[in-house]
Amino acid sequence: MAGALLALTDSASPLRGPCTLFFLLASPAAAIGAVLRGLDPFARGVTALAGAVVVDMLVAQGMLAVHHWSARGGVATVGVPSALVLLFGLLRARISGKHTQS
Repeated sequence: MAGALLALTDSASPLRGPCTLFFLLASPAAAIGAVLRGLDPFARGVTALAGAVVVDMLVAQGMLAVHHWSARGGVATVGVPSALVLLFGLLRARISGKHTQS
């Protein structure tokens, strides 16, 4: 979250680059990992990390193709869908948990 905040506010902090990179990898990885609850932890981690790299590369390629590349735009473009997928995964887990308890 700090990486997104530093990138979106256009901070001059030396931590902006590493924190932004961590956000760009961790945000989609957490979202994908939340959706893949059926896999064992190692497979889920590897799949989530690979999916995060793919999401980041597709966003970067799309932004470059339309000539609108910016770090702020990339963070927003990766962060918002990742948050929505994460919320969907958590909501699905909560709903399926209620059905098993009944």
